[in-house]
Amino acid sequence: MIPVGLTIAGSDNSAGAGIQADLKTMSALGVYGVTAVTCVVAEVPGKVSAIQPVEPRIVAEQIRLLFEAFPVAALKTGMLYSCEIIEAVCGTLRECVARSAVPPPIVVDPVMVATSGDALLQQDAVALYRERLFPMAALVTPNLDEVRVLLGRTVSNLEEMRTAGRELAAHHGCAFLIKGGHLNLDPATDLLCLPDGEVEEFSARFVRGVSTHGTGCTYAAAITAGLARGRSLPESVGEAKCYLANTVAQFLRWTQEGRTTDALHHFAPRT
Repeated sequence: MIPVGLTIAGSDNSAGAGIQADLKTMSALGVYGVTAVTCVVAEVPGKVSAIQPVEPRIVAEQIRLLFEAFPVAALKTGMLYSCEIIEAVCGTLRECVARSAVPPPIVVDPVMVATSGDALLQQDAVALYRERLFPMAALVTPNLDEVRVLLGRTVSNLEEMRTAGRELAAHHGCAFLIKGGHLNLDPATDLLCLPDGEVEEFSARFVRGVSTHGTGCTYAAAITAGLARGRSLPESVGEAKCYLANTVAQFLRWTQEGRTTDALHHFAPRT
């Protein structure tokens, strides 16, 4: 039977990030993806022009119905945007997970800032991530901008990433995947930091000359797909890192009216 993965995230009309990227990723990795939409975002790579949040009660109802109808094997959260939506998601997940015969692992992608630099999370919502959502997570996957928000300091090298990851994992009692892509180093290295202080490195070639968005969504969705298929957390991260590197290396490109648009190739042949 095909495992089911749930993504609770925003809708990206350009399909490079958000629930669209999550669904493509899960499909490519042999998982049936289902969605609870939190926001509708008008965006293309490099620009976010509008965000319309979904009513929290509708977000909650999507999640409830999915848990009633599907054996959710793993799930991820992406863009949650507001305190009200975070509260609705956390409360509903607690109810649904408590009723699950096998509680699904939760991957939290703490979406705060778009690749374009546009804010994707209201300022007062950060504390709720720490207080409500992180304690439910098996894994949190911040990039370096999000690490800076969470810790209040800049992380600028691999050793600082290691220190930050250990600090966050110990404080919140769950694993943190500190993503190092924003360092622009080759290879691109991420650190899986566990609450017991253990750290595992995952590296892949850094691809230059491509401007995509949705790498964080795709990475978290690929990890979720691995967990849904019964892989361990380190196995899921390793497989997801390879998958993401392939989607970037074989990126898609269109040129229209003088504008170049790049996108991840979620169904690229494995290399």
